[in-house]
Amino acid sequence: MQYTSYYQSPLGKMIIASDNIGICGIWFENQKYFASTLKEVFMDLDTNYADQAKNWLDIYFSGKIPDFMPQLHLIGTPFQLDVWNILLKIPYGHTTTYGNISQELVKKYHKEHMSAQAVGNAVGRNPISIIVPCHRVIGANGKLTGYAGGLDRKAKLLSLERAI
Repeated sequence: MQYTSYYQSPLGKMIIASDNIGICGIWFENQKYFASTLKEVFMDLDTNYADQAKNWLDIYFSGKIPDFMPQLHLIGTPFQLDVWNILLKIPYGHTTTYGNISQELVKKYHKEHMSAQAVGNAVGRNPISIIVPCHRVIGANGKLTGYAGGLDRKAKLLSLERAI
């Protein structure tokens, strides 16, 4: 069974989805790929996992670095999971590029090259906004590109972290 809870962030209302394993989704209301991992049948309920996520988000939006990670349940393809696990390694206040992530995957998969576009698609489908920090991925030219929650939110998140 999946459960949903709501969080009012400074950047808009968010929905938090959890199951018996952990947080499986956090989306800004009506963002691209909204509720992508949410099943048709769910129940509105504040779970311990949702409370962990809300606490983490409260600390984050206060401008501090959370010193814990809520229990996550990432749901995706093996490639998406590999990309999202790389996102989790991007430190607060830092950014990386789609190309850098591609190069990391080239090494992991022992390939000659990896499409930055494929990486971008996986980054864009990240179902756990902010906690899995896809907002920290920028274009090779330093431009803000592709954030399912909107580029204005991406800019505000990076500004909060003093990354731009």
